[in-house]
Amino acid sequence: MKTHRAVMCLAALLLCPPVFSAPDALRQAQLKHLLAQDCGACHGLHLTGGLGPELTPAALAGKPRDGLIATVRLGRPGTAMPAWEALLSADDIGWLVDHLVQGAPAP
Repeated sequence: MKTHRAVMCLAALLLCPPVFSAPDALRQAQLKHLLAQDCGACHGLHLTGGLGPELTPAALAGKPRDGLIATVRLGRPGTAMPAWEALLSADDIGWLVDHLVQGAPAP
């Protein structure tokens, strides 16, 4: 019975990805600035690559959203990619990932 319940909970988590609320307009502007200044420092001025890989829609196509969110949230150990979870909310991170996947204008 416990195993069945655990399997059902896991299935629900996999089939129902987390829902994020879009930050307000002011926060979106702040996040765009962060994208240009902080992310752009490693991923290139136009997010086409540098120390870090490119963050264009073409480069991100086919990558699971949850994986992209985890990368922003937790960073990439052994690389220059820091964890952002201490500075950004789950909504902020979800919005940034969606913004990049949808083709954020170059900063």
